[in-house]
Amino acid sequence: MSIRILIVDDYEDWRRTVRLLLSERPELQVISEVSDGVEAVQKAGELRPDLILLDIGLPKLNGIEAARRIRQVCPSSKIINLSQDNSLDVVQVALSTGAQGYVYKTDVQSDLLPAIEAVLRGKQFVSSSVKGYEFTDIPTAKAPHRHEVLFYSDDAVLVESFAHFIAAAIKAGNAAIVVVTRSHRDSLLQRLQAERINVDDAIQQGTFISLDAADTLSRIMVNGLPDPVRFLEGVSGLIEVASKASKGEHPRVAFCGERVGLLWAEGKTEAAIRLEQLCNDLARTHEVDILCAYELSSFHGEENDQVLQSISAEHSAVFRA
Repeated sequence: MSIRILIVDDYEDWRRTVRLLLSERPELQVISEVSDGVEAVQKAGELRPDLILLDIGLPKLNGIEAARRIRQVCPSSKIINLSQDNSLDVVQVALSTGAQGYVYKTDVQSDLLPAIEAVLRGKQFVSSSVKGYEFTDIPTAKAPHRHEVLFYSDDAVLVESFAHFIAAAIKAGNAAIVVVTRSHRDSLLQRLQAERINVDDAIQQGTFISLDAADTLSRIMVNGLPDPVRFLEGVSGLIEVASKASKGEHPRVAFCGERVGLLWAEGKTEAAIRLEQLCNDLARTHEVDILCAYELSSFHGEENDQVLQSISAEHSAVFRA
C-alpha cells in the first residue's frame, strides 16, 4: 500500500534531498511539494496526504502554526517536523501542536526513514540529538495545566488581581514574571508592597521579574502574528532563571501579563488568540501558571461576544471582576 506524502520546505535543494531518501522505499509516494506554511495548509486540505514532512522555519507561516492549522483542516494526516533547531523547548511545543515526529535536519540521513516507520505505526519519534527529551507512552495525553483569564472592569481590579497572583506565588517559595504596561507598573509595585512583598529583595534574588508589555510584544511579532520560536526564546530562559531562584522543592513560576490585552485593544483578534494558544503550549511543557487579562468593557456587541467565548475556550478558568 502506498503512503502519500506532502513535503514542505522553502529550500529546493533540501526537498531534493528528502525525495532522494524517500525513493529508497517504493511505497513512499511524494504527491506534492510546497515552499511555505500557507501553501502547506491549503495543500493538506486539498490532497489529504497520509504524511506531511513539515519544516519549522518557513516563510509567511511557520511550521508550528501551520501544523496547528493542518490539524483543523486535515486531522487524519500525520506530521513529522524537520528542523535545524534541536532545542528541547521548540521540540516540545512542536509536538504539542499534534506532530508525531521531530527530525533534526543534521540527522536526516539516519533518522528520516526510521521516523516515518515509527510514526506510521502510531509511535512517537524524536532525533537522539535532542538532549533531555523524554518519551511518553501516551503522546496525546495532556498534562494538567493552569492558564486562566481575567476580564476586568477597571484598572484597580487588574492591579489587585495581578498583585494577589504574584504575592501568592512568592509567599509559597515560587517565583513570578509579570508583563505589564508602563501605566500599571508603578501601581502594581505599590500593591505588592501592601501584600507584604519586599519587591527589591525579590528582584535581587531573581524571584520577581517585571517586563514591559509593549516592548516584549514587539519582539515576538512576525507578519502580524506572534512567532512561536521567538515567543519561546523570549520566555523559556526567563522561566528557567526564575525557577532556579525559587525556594520550593517543586518550583513553579507564576506568569501574568497584558500582551494579549494589548493585541485585542489594537483590533488584532487573531493574533491575541494565537498568543493564547502559545501560552497553552507553554503551560503544557513548563512548570508555569499563567494569568492573562482583558478589559471587559472592550467586549460589546454580538461579534465581540463570540470572540470573548473563543478566548475563554483557550483557558482552564475564566474570571470576571
